[in-house]
Amino acid sequence: MNTAPPTVARHHASHGKLLATVPVADCPPGEVDAVVVPTNRPWGHLSTAVDVAAALSRPLVVLTSGSASPERTAKLARGSGVETLVLDVGRLPRALMPRLATTEVLRGTEFERRTDTSLKRNLGLLVSRVLGWERVAFLDDDIAVPRPRDLDSAAGLVSAGFAAVGLDVGGFPDNSVVCHAHRETGGEQGTFIGGGALVIGHESMTSFFPSVYNEDWFFLLDDRGLRRSAKTGEVLQKPYDPFANELRAQTEEFGDCLAEGVFALLDDEGGFGAATDEGYWWEFLLGRAALIEGILERLRSRRRRDDEALRMEIALRAARKRCRAIEPSLCVRYLKALAQDRRTWAEHVEKHPRAAADLRGALDVLRLTDHGAYVARRTR
Repeated sequence: MNTAPPTVARHHASHGKLLATVPVADCPPGEVDAVVVPTNRPWGHLSTAVDVAAALSRPLVVLTSGSASPERTAKLARGSGVETLVLDVGRLPRALMPRLATTEVLRGTEFERRTDTSLKRNLGLLVSRVLGWERVAFLDDDIAVPRPRDLDSAAGLVSAGFAAVGLDVGGFPDNSVVCHAHRETGGEQGTFIGGGALVIGHESMTSFFPSVYNEDWFFLLDDRGLRRSAKTGEVLQKPYDPFANELRAQTEEFGDCLAEGVFALLDDEGGFGAATDEGYWWEFLLGRAALIEGILERLRSRRRRDDEALRMEIALRAARKRCRAIEPSLCVRYLKALAQDRRTWAEHVEKHPRAAADLRGALDVLRLTDHGAYVARRTR
């Protein structure tokens, strides 16, 4: 990267002005058709999602990998009486998902994303399409929902014309490592809506989740900017340690830089024109590096240095190193690939019209009978 003196960081503490904020009491009536949960953790982490689906009497789609056992998940569903489709995303049929340019841009580089969250959410979109669902709630397995009906309120806003509606995330802040450290050292830092608690409509299923950190932010975009989005209600993020290891900071940095850079333009009422200008990214990346350095300086100035401060410093150094490795040309290539992939994905999902009458039928339509299990709703 160019070593010119860094400019003032363009970090925005909040992107909240891009969203309509609607109190639950003001939402029109609505209902989600189903709850979709990606997970790679032991089945016990799904208890909240199962309880939400049970409270709403709606079907549940669980997309598993890693430590998440499809068999134990199905057993949990049977015990709750919730109609459930459990899909193991390992070794999916090759033709089920299109080849995406954004994945190829990062393949084999240090920025390649090796988690399968995006794959699961995209599969959730396909399942929703073939079932003809109009309003679907995506929910992460570490999110608590104090009032399940808030999801229905969000669905009412989707029916009223919003492309996506997120529930306001309370509890532990849902931020990247760098943004957590910024807050912890005295910086002003907000949160945004995301895939952890997001209700989307049928038309939004032509968008997709790219394999990159902040994939949910990119899902909300189209070629002109942010799709009409809102927030309502509340969910609670369960606590976790953002500074547990430096790998988290490394793997987040490219997606965090890219998303923060794009949303900074949207905040400033700009379009995507500057986002495909290498000069903009040269300036933004210098500003990002300056932001991280400023956080490190505030951290070093603390009189007391505890274990968390040490772990935070290690994570920030890892993020800074990864940030310095990002070339402005890569940001431009990725965003051009993102625009191409939006068209690729839209064409792909159009090939999957409503073709299944129920969850069991979706297994047949998508040729996933060897990858899933269906649990019927228990009737009294």
